[in-house]
Amino acid sequence: MDDAHADRRRGLGFWAVLALCVGNMIGSGIYLLPATLAPLGTNQLFGWLVTIGGATCLAVVFARLGARLPLAGGPYAYVQAAFGPFAGFAAAWSYWTLLWAGNGAIAVAVVSSLSLIMPGIGQTAGLPALLAVGCVWLLTLVNIRGVRGAGDVTMVTTALKLVPLAALIGLAVWLQLTGVPHTVQPAVPIAPGAIAAAAGLTFWGFLGLESATVPADKVENAARVVPLATLVGVVLTGVVYLGISLAFWAYMPQDQAAASPAPVADFLGAHFGGRMASVVALFAAISAFGALNGFILLQGEMPWAMARGGVFPIWLAKEGPRGTPVRAHVVSSALVTVITLLNYGRGMGDLFETIASVSLAAGMLAYLMSMLAAIRLLPGEPLIALVALAGAAFIVWATWGLGAQAIGLGGAFVLAGLPVYALVRRGRAAPVTPAAAS
Repeated sequence: MDDAHADRRRGLGFWAVLALCVGNMIGSGIYLLPATLAPLGTNQLFGWLVTIGGATCLAVVFARLGARLPLAGGPYAYVQAAFGPFAGFAAAWSYWTLLWAGNGAIAVAVVSSLSLIMPGIGQTAGLPALLAVGCVWLLTLVNIRGVRGAGDVTMVTTALKLVPLAALIGLAVWLQLTGVPHTVQPAVPIAPGAIAAAAGLTFWGFLGLESATVPADKVENAARVVPLATLVGVVLTGVVYLGISLAFWAYMPQDQAAASPAPVADFLGAHFGGRMASVVALFAAISAFGALNGFILLQGEMPWAMARGGVFPIWLAKEGPRGTPVRAHVVSSALVTVITLLNYGRGMGDLFETIASVSLAAGMLAYLMSMLAAIRLLPGEPLIALVALAGAAFIVWATWGLGAQAIGLGGAFVLAGLPVYALVRRGRAAPVTPAAAS
């Protein structure tokens, strides 16, 4: 491509890419996980450790792949390079499904947090749905206008979302240093099943660890920045998650945490005053908004990369004047709009939860195939091969934790993409060479 076009496509430096990784991993879930994990007692700490170990294996492999093969599309590009177009399509389809279906849930989380501050939102019929869809299209417009603007939004929201979490960890450290005794928690037996349950929940908090690899062609000095941001992002996120979990385990009764609709707000409110709920709700909304922005960036990049690779309609490979995949963004956000409106339809809540869990099960395929692709693409690196095998084993274990129904339906979701692949390949003679980042 010519230099002027390349300049339009570049724009993400290290801090923006790091914010993308951290911002996508730390969404709204961390504000609810303490309540979900509380009944598991000490098992949750072991669950976090196992998940952090598994996520680190994935991060090391993605970092190495990003350094050796800085191709647009991340997981899709690696799998296609290793196993060919069909495998690449399967990985990309599963990953793209995870993105747009999951973005519906994140959009809902933004509005749900805001409704805690402004109750009138939830009391006005149809308004939550309109606001959620409005968030999706506002951030879609930001991403269409250019990756640098989207990166700026990501950096600001990531910095803001860390404020209450850092305050909570800092408070726990201060309590420890001043000799405040730990809360006596009820005894919960350490059991492999309970640890597995905890790990299954906590892995949700690391979805998006590969975020830096997807828009690699729009990253400055991608061969260095992508792997560094991936590794630093996972370590930083792991420290935050483990710190939050230790704080709750040490200084908040399990039954109180489990019963709390806003555990982070309650923890801080016990020491800084009761108005913390509204403050934390605002930061939770910012956190979800930032994660939505990051994942909208990815959900546009993925079908664009697929189209350029010859496994999706070539119409989606068209870029706008700013070098962004406008058509891919519009199609992806249209799907998010549908899934978001389904969530707010009468009796559709359970349906949406099913779609989200199934899409997660389907999305695991992209992670698994990426680990296997690394073994083939990096044949002279036995240590990376061992780490990739460990990452693959973790993914299989975490997928098993989702249950047979989700796995079966997730597999059906992947199979549903086969007609699309067949139609596209029938009409395409040769793929476009995947975009590489220098």
